[in-house]
Amino acid sequence: MRTTVVVVTWRGAGHLGACLAGLAGQDRPHRTLVVDNASTDGSGDIAGLAGVEVVRLERNLGYAGGIAAVLDRVDTEFVAWLNDDAVPDPGWLGRLEDALDAAPGAGAASARLVRADGSTQSVGVGVDALGRGFDLTGGPVFGFCGGAALLRVGALRAVGGVPADFFCYYEDTDTSWRLRLHGWDVVSVPGATAVHAHGATSRLGSREFHRWNERNRLVMLLRCAPTRVALKEVARFAAITAKVVFRRPEGANFLPSLRVRVLGEVLRRAPRALAGRAGDRAARRRVWRERVPG
Repeated sequence: MRTTVVVVTWRGAGHLGACLAGLAGQDRPHRTLVVDNASTDGSGDIAGLAGVEVVRLERNLGYAGGIAAVLDRVDTEFVAWLNDDAVPDPGWLGRLEDALDAAPGAGAASARLVRADGSTQSVGVGVDALGRGFDLTGGPVFGFCGGAALLRVGALRAVGGVPADFFCYYEDTDTSWRLRLHGWDVVSVPGATAVHAHGATSRLGSREFHRWNERNRLVMLLRCAPTRVALKEVARFAAITAKVVFRRPEGANFLPSLRVRVLGEVLRRAPRALAGRAGDRAARRRVWRERVPG
C-alpha cells in the first residue's frame, strides 16, 4: 500500500457513494480517507458504511482546508486528491503510481477527468499571461488538476503543504507552481481516467465561486510569480474594480461589493504571501518564462 486517497466531501450524499465504489474497485491496494466538511446530509455516514476511514471536521474548511487538515495523518509514499463527484476507473491509481515511478523527477501526476459523455474535461492545468489557471485537454501541463491527481507526500510537505487558506480553487495550481519552483516536474497521465460531475458540489458562476477564484489567483501570484507579474495583476484588478464601482456592468464577476471584498482579502493576505514566497527570484523568472505562454 503506497497511496492514501483523500476524498473531501461536503453535502456529497448524492454522489459520494459512486466515488467510493470506484475506489473500492481499484486494482492497486490503497488507503481511503474521507474528510467530511461538517456535512448535514449524512455524507460522513455514507463513507462510514462503505468501510473507509472518516475524519469529521467541525466546520467546512473547503477542499484545500480539508486536505490540509489530514495531511499529517498520511503515512504513505503518495497522496491522491480525488473529488467526491469523480468516479475513477479500475486502473486509475495504478497508472498514476506507475507514472511517478517512471518519472522520479515528477512531484505530481495529473489524471484525465472526463465528462459523462466521455469528452475530456482536463488532463491538467495551464497558466496564461495574466496568471489565470485553466483546464488543458492535451499536451504538456503546467500543473495537476486537483480533482484527480497523485502527489509525492515528501515533495508536498517540502514545498509547504496545501494552501488551506484558499478554501477552494487554485490550491492545485498554487501547489504545482511551488513544486516547479523547487525543481519538481508535473506530468499528465491521460490513461488514468475518472468520470467527473463537474460542479456537482460547488455552484459554478456563483458569487462565492468568483470570490475564491479571483482572490486565490492573486494570492497565488504574490506567492509564486515574478514580482512584476504579481504586482501588475493586483494593480489591474484594483483599476478594474474602481471602474466597476462607477459603471456597474452586468455579471457576478463585476459586482462592486464582490470585487471590493476580494481586493480587501488580497491586501490582508499580501504581507504573509510575500514573506513566504516560494523559490528564489531566478526560479520564479525561469518557471514563468518557460511554462507560461506569451
